[in-house]
Amino acid sequence: MKHVVIVGGGVGGLAAAIRLRAVGHTVTIFERNDVAGGKLATFERDGFTFDIGPSLLTLPHVFDEVLALAGTNLEAELDLVRLDPQFRYHWRNGGQLRVHDDADATAAAFDTFSPGSGDAWRGFNEHGRKIWEVSERTFFAGPMDNPIALLKRMRSPKDLATIDALRTLNDASRATFDSPELQQWANRYATYSGSSPRQAPATLACIPHIEAEYGCWYPMGGLGALRDALVRAAIDQGVTIETGSDVAQITTQDQAVTGVKLIDGSTTAADIVIANVDAEHLYGDLIDDERALKQVRKAGRSTSGFALCIGASGTTENLGHHNVWFSDDYAQEFRELDAGQLANDPTIYGCVSSVTDPSQAPAGSENWFLLVNTPPGADIDAPAYRDLVLERLAAHGVDLRDRTQFCARLTPADIEAFYRSPGGAIYGTASNGKQAAFARPANRGTKDGLYLVGGSSHPGGGLPLVATSAKIVCEMIAQDNE
Repeated sequence: MKHVVIVGGGVGGLAAAIRLRAVGHTVTIFERNDVAGGKLATFERDGFTFDIGPSLLTLPHVFDEVLALAGTNLEAELDLVRLDPQFRYHWRNGGQLRVHDDADATAAAFDTFSPGSGDAWRGFNEHGRKIWEVSERTFFAGPMDNPIALLKRMRSPKDLATIDALRTLNDASRATFDSPELQQWANRYATYSGSSPRQAPATLACIPHIEAEYGCWYPMGGLGALRDALVRAAIDQGVTIETGSDVAQITTQDQAVTGVKLIDGSTTAADIVIANVDAEHLYGDLIDDERALKQVRKAGRSTSGFALCIGASGTTENLGHHNVWFSDDYAQEFRELDAGQLANDPTIYGCVSSVTDPSQAPAGSENWFLLVNTPPGADIDAPAYRDLVLERLAAHGVDLRDRTQFCARLTPADIEAFYRSPGGAIYGTASNGKQAAFARPANRGTKDGLYLVGGSSHPGGGLPLVATSAKIVCEMIAQDNE
């Protein structure tokens, strides 16, 4: 058995720790912040609680599998609610769309929104199902060190075509829906990986299918409950979690890792080091590897975000748990973002979990978490952009300005400082371009005994994907140590 050190106690690091401890390895996690969980974080103020990272859970069976290795499961650890409707979408022309947790109800909603689009949605969903079926057993089933690795997991050349990586998501949405608003709806799924719909592959059309098929879930008490469950499982398994412990360097000798050195000068020896940090931070700060750093930067950073946590008095009509208020011109919005500029009319995502969970806000109040996409590294005049976001939301008919008890802000600079994500890139590397899957940093590091998990490495950002990266890495470690 090996001594494994994990740098960073995010979801990928916690999942890897549980898996490795279950097969007998000694595991220590060093987490620089005072609480583990990484971007799976919460903010509390004046009786309000906000999920400031992931705000919904998809593919819950991925985490059930992890918890089972620690002798527990999701049902025992969490009170999960399958949301219906999943999302409410709004346009300033008065258009509204509810996406339900039932295919027939969703198709009917699409038909009501735009006659004939129900069948178009069914076709889009079926296409997403086929993409997911192939992706799950190929792209997500192992490392992606090179294109050959993917091809070996394919059953036939048809699999490559089914993944639909040669079109952009925008191409797919325009080929499916006549309505510009529904094209906008489909294109939004590029933002799930911090990417642009005019650059990201149509492969991302599998995401709305995943939501439709497997549901959008909320753990009562907030997403922090999932973080707490993973921490409990890790500790119960015997994983050592050292919070407030900042790793300054991954030490090496003869091209192999030997352990880590903390910012206070202390060292810990290790046979294996898993980096649950942004790959740009890994190769730029923790290991001096200019060639690897150049490759990471070539892959490109994902978008960052500007978030507002608003404690609002009163209640809002026609409000869901998850809401999206679209910009008037999505193409222009992404032209600005792709050019490194803040969007003048941003699409606004709003999570108000108190709609489902009254514990998240005082009685008669709502906990509004608003998020808009920004370029990574954007320099933001936070008060001015806050005012713009609230003004744009008011133009949709939802005016929070006179109801605001407090408004806390999160900028790209804050995200970078909290999580050492260069530029505040929320998802690490972006999924832009046909070769994005191969440009993403590999799970195997550039030193013997070094492995990468988390959003900036394969297979990407998002709760189920970072947990999948942990599974892939643990399988690699097992194979490397046979």
